[in-house]
Amino acid sequence: MTEKKQKGGKHKSVQKAGMGFVWAVLGCIVCAALVYLIGYSGLFAMRYSGVGDAEAATTTQKTIVIPPPSLDKNAYNIKLLFLAHVATSSPWYTYFLTGTTTGTTTVKKQLWPVKTVYPNYGALLPANRIVAYYGNFYSTGMGVLGEYPPNVMIPKLLEAAAEWKAADPATPVIPAIDYIAVTAQGSPGSDGMYRLRMPDSQIDEAVALAKQVNGIVILDVQVGDSKVSTEVPLLAKYLEMPNVHLALDPEFDMSPGVKPGTVIGTMSYIEINWAANYLANLVRTYNLPPKILIVHRFTEDMVTGASKITPLPEVQIVMDMDGWGFAAKKINTYNTVIAPEPVQFTGFKLFYKNDLLPPSTALMTPSQVLKLTPAPSFIQYQ
Repeated sequence: MTEKKQKGGKHKSVQKAGMGFVWAVLGCIVCAALVYLIGYSGLFAMRYSGVGDAEAATTTQKTIVIPPPSLDKNAYNIKLLFLAHVATSSPWYTYFLTGTTTGTTTVKKQLWPVKTVYPNYGALLPANRIVAYYGNFYSTGMGVLGEYPPNVMIPKLLEAAAEWKAADPATPVIPAIDYIAVTAQGSPGSDGMYRLRMPDSQIDEAVALAKQVNGIVILDVQVGDSKVSTEVPLLAKYLEMPNVHLALDPEFDMSPGVKPGTVIGTMSYIEINWAANYLANLVRTYNLPPKILIVHRFTEDMVTGASKITPLPEVQIVMDMDGWGFAAKKINTYNTVIAPEPVQFTGFKLFYKNDLLPPSTALMTPSQVLKLTPAPSFIQYQ
């Protein structure tokens, strides 16, 4: 009996010890749970009181919407007045800045600067001046791009840009590769359109050269017997790039069956506006900075309905005087064809060779060109 009691007593003590261990474990678990809950509640309170981590704060605080940068319209207008050589003392200076378009009965309204739609933020003009080298890589006679290898052409372009910067220190200069992507042809070709489209490899080279000078690309289009609405969309993958812009050459917009070069072509404002709207759609679709559309002109008939050409917030339009000859002739063409029919901005073309043909003795200098009213925002060298 005694032995059994001892054994029984020992068994009961083991049971008690085991139960104590279980209760100790359960106690630890409960304590841990309480600590976790208390800690979590603290984090919870911090998170939803705006005191917690950045992620928590941003999920509960009001969303702050930062508006996109906008155009400084006052600075834009002042630059336009600067290009138009309007003195700050002129009554028209004040009228233009305050949005008046008629002035008074005693102050005649000026043609320049043009009061038209403001561009979207990121527009290149008028804050900058573009200095472009023009041509086609397949031809040595169409301009400097094809006449010189890149290791010669690039330094010349940068030197020209520096000359313009020196002549007008107030206006930064952007170099440009102005490549003829669609060239008018003397033969009709297989489709009878008198034009030749450049392969992508050549346009890719123009894009690569522009990167070398931290500049832009301008793709020139000479439609021949084709149409703007046919040729321009074929360049879409390039025009979708933020630094690629467009130029149209009405000289080579021919009537059906007419060979380019036999007569000076003509382009309607309808075609120009179509191109501008096409570019504007690309800008909106791909969230691009405003495009530039350049239209070459050196006779009245090259562009019909110029007063109906419509600049857009997404597209800035430059009317470029691209006639060649001695200085007085070029200035006269600018003053009779470009300046009297203001659209938005102007350009001026200089020919390294044709501008030196007799009776000319020298190429016009940047200082001479800048005296024109308005001073051109686009300069093209051929």
